[in-house]
Amino acid sequence: MPELNPEHLKAAIIAINNAPFFRHLSMNVMEIGVGYSVVALDVGKEHMNPFGGLHGGVYASAIDTAAYWSAYCDLPEDNGLITIDIKVDFLAPVSGEKIIITGRRIKSGKTLYLTEAKMSDANGTVLAHGTSKLMVTRNKQSVNDLVKYIGSGSLPPKFLRS
Repeated sequence: MPELNPEHLKAAIIAINNAPFFRHLSMNVMEIGVGYSVVALDVGKEHMNPFGGLHGGVYASAIDTAAYWSAYCDLPEDNGLITIDIKVDFLAPVSGEKIIITGRRIKSGKTLYLTEAKMSDANGTVLAHGTSKLMVTRNKQSVNDLVKYIGSGSLPPKFLRS
């Protein structure tokens, strides 16, 4: 695999975190690397279900996000991913205002990726675990499409050229 451009990753994280859905959820991608990602979510009243617990859709969105971005670094520059299946196990209620979601790539292939993510609170209590199957899309849903969608400038090249 060609060497990743650290400037691309920094710029991509800024673009990702400016996506409207991420801002709506108060969710930020903190780190992306080969085979992993780290996402943080600031829990607020707007994330709660009618009973005062974190809404299941927030759990699933956060798991999906960390799982997706754990696969990003393996992809060719113009390729993207689409979640084709996600399974989330809800293990504990949220108790706190900050949760961290770590994503990990399990297996990568030419057309499919298998990833997982774990959601934990500040005390390290695992709140949810999920797995995701992602389909590789050529020239669709790439980070370049994200940049166009949010109206940001272009990103530095994803890979360093030798």
